[in-house]
Amino acid sequence: MAAEEQAEGMQFHPMEQFTVEPLFGGDTIHWYTPTNVTLWMALAVLAIIGLLVLGTRKRAIVPSRTQSVAELAYGFVHSMVEDVAGKEALKYFPYIMTLFIFIVFSNFLGLIPMSFSTTSQIAVTVVLAILVFVSVTLLGFYLHGMKFLGLFWVSAAPLPLRPVLAVIEIISYFVRPVSHSIRLAGNVMAGHAVIEVFATFAGAILIAPLAMVGIVAMFGMDVLVAFIQAYVFTILTCVYLKDALHPSH
Repeated sequence: MAAEEQAEGMQFHPMEQFTVEPLFGGDTIHWYTPTNVTLWMALAVLAIIGLLVLGTRKRAIVPSRTQSVAELAYGFVHSMVEDVAGKEALKYFPYIMTLFIFIVFSNFLGLIPMSFSTTSQIAVTVVLAILVFVSVTLLGFYLHGMKFLGLFWVSAAPLPLRPVLAVIEIISYFVRPVSHSIRLAGNVMAGHAVIEVFATFAGAILIAPLAMVGIVAMFGMDVLVAFIQAYVFTILTCVYLKDALHPSH
């Protein structure tokens, strides 16, 4: 009997933390229904405004801590865009900066206990990825017209292989939004789920010390992943932008 009670106590559902729920009760979610996703996305936007707008309102030669963080983020993304996509891409810096800072804040807010990680939702990351995909594709055709299709024609390869490589290039191009979105959501979701598993095992007396060590280690890993995944998403955006600006192989 005691063994059954212990087994029941060890039951866990690590994926429940990713359930989208209405903020004001009810079971039906419409496109206009405020949910926990809506709430934490709004908090991320408010935090960004607090850092980049309010925090830099009183700009000084000797910057405050908030101004220093804002300037560091600005310089980091600015250098990334210039180094990866070239100086021509700097005109699109505001869009890329917006992506990076939104993902970073969403990831870090999701680490707060009892919070909700919006970037663990594939619906959120798919929208971000599709916006990037559509934007750079339209930009490529706008700047180069049909010459943009040269992105799929590997002129350096032997002529008989070029049609085959073109098909592979086209498939890989249209898979970009899938990999772009799943990479971010999957990594964020996996880290949170593993922490939940360790937290459940922390209730068992015999393995509680190991579980606590696992929680601390995974939380530290999640902090690193929160930044790295924002960086990866942004740098891939810069790579795709470079393809739109310079489509020839």
